[in-house]
Order: sequence, then structure tokens, then C-alpha cells
Amino acid sequence: MSLSSTAIEPLRFREVLGHYASGITVITTQFDDEPIGFTCQSFHSVSMSPPLVSFNVMSSSGSYPKIRRAGRFAVNILSDEQVRISNQFARRGTDKWHEVQWRESPLGNPIIAGSLHWLDCEIYAEHAAGDHLIVIGEVKALNLQEAAATQPLLYYKGQYRNIAEHCEA
Repeated sequence: MSLSSTAIEPLRFREVLGHYASGITVITTQFDDEPIGFTCQSFHSVSMSPPLVSFNVMSSSGSYPKIRRAGRFAVNILSDEQVRISNQFARRGTDKWHEVQWRESPLGNPIIAGSLHWLDCEIYAEHAAGDHLIVIGEVKALNLQEAAATQPLLYYKGQYRNIAEHCEA
């Protein structure tokens, strides 16, 4: 059987990719004075010069069209103390900002209190890719937060993970 004729089962594909640990972010913007945001684990750096980052979002996202219209976004890199924030921003149709403290970034994007650090970006490019969009942002400002927790929130094999639990002294 040739590889080109093998159908990839979506659940198996998701299971295999779940074995790749990733950090958790919340992508945010403000549009018409309304804070917008969603949880995103498909975030990474793209280029050092110019400074570019990227995230992937479902084409059917309810949040992303407002981010596109705003033309800018912040990437809030979550700490291991922000599981509730990650879960809250992952849900559709709820008040994602309920009891979430935030302030404005230099570009006017929401920066979530307690995040490890943030990057303030302008949309640089967007590419369709299957059922997702690849969004590239040019970093215009960034900051390492003075958070009490210094560990990132990680996701691996369908669960949140803590680096400290797996480090040997």
C-alpha cells in the first residue's frame, strides 16, 4: 500500500499531534471598545528580522473576524496558574472576560493579568490552510510580566501539565 493512498483518520491524527507538548496562549484584541479573545495552543515564532510570530485559528472562529478588522492582537502567554483562564477563553458563547483582570497594551490590546509575558502585534499576513487560517503578526512591543508564577501552562496528551512535576532535582 502506498502512502499517498492511505487515509488519515481525524481522531488518530489528533491523538498523534496530542503527543507534542505546547504552551497555551490567549489571543486578544479590542474592537469597538469590546475585548475579544480565545485560547490558542498553536502559537510559535516565525522570524527574528522582522520579529514575526504566528498562530492558527479555525476558519469558523467567531472571535477572529473582529481581530482581523482590528488589524492587531496581543499574545498572552499563560502561566501554570491560569488553567481557569485557558478554559474560560476556550468556550464559545460565554462571557469570556468574566472576572478577568486586564489592562491595555501599547497597541490597545487586552493584556491578561498574571500572564508570563505578552507580545503586541499588528497583522502582517494571513493564509488559508485547510479548515484553519495561519495568522502572522509583526511584534511591535513585548514584555516579561512580573508574575508570581514563573512556569508556563503546558498542554500534552489532552491534559494540562506542569514542568516542575517532571523535573528532577
